[in-house]
Amino acid sequence: MHSLFLRKANIQDVQGIHRLLMTFSRQGLLLPRSYSELYKHLRDFFVLDSDNGIQGCCALTITWENLAEIRSLIVSDAFQGQGWGRRLVDASLSEALTLGVYRIFTLTYQTEFFYKMGFEVVEKDVLPQKIWADCLNCPKFPDCCDEVAMLVDL
Repeated sequence: MHSLFLRKANIQDVQGIHRLLMTFSRQGLLLPRSYSELYKHLRDFFVLDSDNGIQGCCALTITWENLAEIRSLIVSDAFQGQGWGRRLVDASLSEALTLGVYRIFTLTYQTEFFYKMGFEVVEKDVLPQKIWADCLNCPKFPDCCDEVAMLVDL
């Protein structure tokens, strides 16, 4: 049995985060993130750390004055179904409250998971800051985006 603990990411975690995200992006479950993006947004990340390396991560990225995004949420297969995804999101939402950000959104394929956490499905056009900041650079934009936008007001 491996011990797992949730903490803020540090510089030594970038390769482990990248490896995990790339594994799941190849399965089409999330978009890949470059090393450059990870280093630039390292402070956004919480990780699940074990003696076998990073087993999960979640980022809270501020996109505008009172709007932030849950991104790059993933838990390795061995630890899914144990509540770690919920704990990662809860840590991110708690940090949002600390920062005074009360509207949190995500673009996801896991709508049931986020619905259980209080998120509601919204049209993507209610998130113009996201569209202009990130979506323009996505290979699926604009016609092939199949992620669902969800929002929660804390």
